[in-house]
Amino acid sequence: MRIGTLRFGGHTEPAIVLGDQAYVLDDVATRLGLSPETLRTAATIGDSPVLRDLAGVTAHVIQAGGIAGYDLEALGPPIARPGKIICVGRNYAAHVRETGSDMPSRPILFAKFATTIVGPHDDVVRPRDVDDLDYEAELCAVIGRGGRHIPRDEALRHVAGYMCANDVSARTAQLKSGDQWLRGKSFDTFCPIGPAIVTRDEIPDPQALRITCRVDGQTMQDASTGDMIFDVATLVSYCSDVFTLEPGDLILTGTPSGVALGRDPAPWLQPGQLVEVEIEGIGRIANRIVDEPRPAG
Repeated sequence: MRIGTLRFGGHTEPAIVLGDQAYVLDDVATRLGLSPETLRTAATIGDSPVLRDLAGVTAHVIQAGGIAGYDLEALGPPIARPGKIICVGRNYAAHVRETGSDMPSRPILFAKFATTIVGPHDDVVRPRDVDDLDYEAELCAVIGRGGRHIPRDEALRHVAGYMCANDVSARTAQLKSGDQWLRGKSFDTFCPIGPAIVTRDEIPDPQALRITCRVDGQTMQDASTGDMIFDVATLVSYCSDVFTLEPGDLILTGTPSGVALGRDPAPWLQPGQLVEVEIEGIGRIANRIVDEPRPAG
């Protein structure tokens, strides 16, 4: 099942995404004779048997007609204000090599703020005085069941599902002011996510997915999530040893090689360019780069 949000004139509604259309979750639940909370709870906790049954019935009901469908361009961020956005640095060996860094012996964690979140088709704003804007395609794991000290062999059962994410970075702000990763990666709009949360029953192996990034149609990153140094289960367990994971928390699992920082000359993102992140089995987000407006006068 794919759970997202639809925007309606200033507010959002939970939605189910099927094919190239999105449907208001409450409308689907009503046709199924269920409370909307039943669908939301099943998706949140990642209850695979329940989701498999619901997905089949939901598809049948939607295909039978009578429920309004909406274009995917109307999708907003599946989680607008996550409690935590946990990011993992240097988690693909080829990316470590292209940045000239040392291979990590344990996950490198940092964070982004909730104000970085935008939807799968929203603009990414290049801040004033930033001329080294970079892309980072990432698999995002969404926590369903929270917990502390989660064993690795149980960790994936705490994942509700997966999304695409772009860990947008301003490199001078990040690296040339004393490793200020939080500052360089937490400008507003620097975390597009979506297009929907694909529940974990549809992703049997999160380490077997092709992940790509394209800029204006040119492929810049192309790898497998199997190339991660620390897999999703390890990351969930490792994070939970430090702080309690809660439903709706996001873990961005690192980016493969091919970022602008690792290229010479560096193809920094420019206003007007379209950046696409696509992950096998999950979908695609596509965000246009725009300049931050200058103050009037």
